[in-house]
Amino acid sequence: MKIKITTLVIIALLNVLSFQLLAQKSNYNELIAQKANLIEQKVIAWRQDIHQNPELGNREFRTAELVAKHLQSLGMEVKTKIAFTGVVGILKGDKPGPVIALRADMDALPIEEINDLPFASKVKTIYNGQETGVMHACGHDGHVAILMGVAEILAEMKKDLKGTVIFIFQPAEEGAPKGEEGGAALMVKEGVLEDHQVDVIFGLHLDSQLEVGKITYRPAGAMAGVADFKITVNGKGSHGSQPWFSVDPVLVASQIVVNLQQIVSRNVNLTENAAAVTVGAINGGNRANIIPTKVELIGDVRSFSNEDATLIYSRIKQIAEKTAEAAGAAAVVELPYQTRYPVTFNNVELTKSMLPSLQKSAGIENTLLVPAMTAAEDFSFFAQEVPGLFFFLGGMPKGQDPMTAAPHHSPEFIIDDNSFKLGVIAFCNLVFDYADMNKNWSLESH
Repeated sequence: MKIKITTLVIIALLNVLSFQLLAQKSNYNELIAQKANLIEQKVIAWRQDIHQNPELGNREFRTAELVAKHLQSLGMEVKTKIAFTGVVGILKGDKPGPVIALRADMDALPIEEINDLPFASKVKTIYNGQETGVMHACGHDGHVAILMGVAEILAEMKKDLKGTVIFIFQPAEEGAPKGEEGGAALMVKEGVLEDHQVDVIFGLHLDSQLEVGKITYRPAGAMAGVADFKITVNGKGSHGSQPWFSVDPVLVASQIVVNLQQIVSRNVNLTENAAAVTVGAINGGNRANIIPTKVELIGDVRSFSNEDATLIYSRIKQIAEKTAEAAGAAAVVELPYQTRYPVTFNNVELTKSMLPSLQKSAGIENTLLVPAMTAAEDFSFFAQEVPGLFFFLGGMPKGQDPMTAAPHHSPEFIIDDNSFKLGVIAFCNLVFDYADMNKNWSLESH
């Protein structure tokens, strides 16, 4: 028994000595990788717990409490109830340097999970007046767990850390409940960047259709800006047998939907940027033989530049109003209606300079430049205020066909547990590598 105890002590001392030798190097990536290996199972357990207990935007009470207690246990200054349920941890390194923010979003979606997992969500709630399931169907549970792991590792490396790291755990990325503010926009409004004089911000997103072990990135416009719209067509009702007495808003609404398709195909220069105009719902009428007085259309616009957005918004208003006017009806356009996110813009110089850090984390062959995505992200509000870099992390099992992997926001959505360690490593490497550069990036590289 004494021999076994002595052996364990020697092994522990050797591990400590190994960490100390690695920490003496200017590059900490080997030490970070070792620590990530040690913490991986803890990160997986956090993620599974959060997945089993999902919460909608601005209602992430349990998740926020879990995060706050963990950060406090690491000796950090912790601020809570920012933008309703947001949590911010402040880790001051023992050496002077920049202020680096890392962001994870916490909210789930009103989707009923159908995966056969031991930690599958069984949570139910009322959303928009209807009972629904609640599910982490976009990977935010993984984002939270990853950043909790990063916080633990960087806290352990505090004596070697240059500058300050601000851990931002953000609510309501998927949008605040109707009638409420929320998300990154509200955190910015409440001073989360300005109060801490943040120099730069990094964010990541798990991708269920990208193989584990891979990272994708894109400089400049990486994800689309989005705004939703509502068009109300006011006509004149009548009996279905006498349409000549009506100004049929159903017909007018149909013509507007068709005419809106001209915008992308005829007005946007698609050789420069992609764009999309989508009508997602038409609501009006309640009987087969009644022509209603009003029809409502709701949809959204996605674009990659302010110029394109301005053009598309103008054309939607013009087409809706003039199409209705030509038929003797009237159209009221509300754009944006409830939501508007700017383009998620990766600072060009920052992305170029941090690319070696991502390549070091995943390997050059696994760090891939990809086209812009027409999905949107409210990380964009942070990146409008300070230089930012947002990248994607593979969450699909190795060898799986991406066409068979469940997409985001679907009830079958799933992320492989093997994906999280690379996220921890990448965030930690970005912090140390950026701090070593000791540079300030200008927002002019937008």
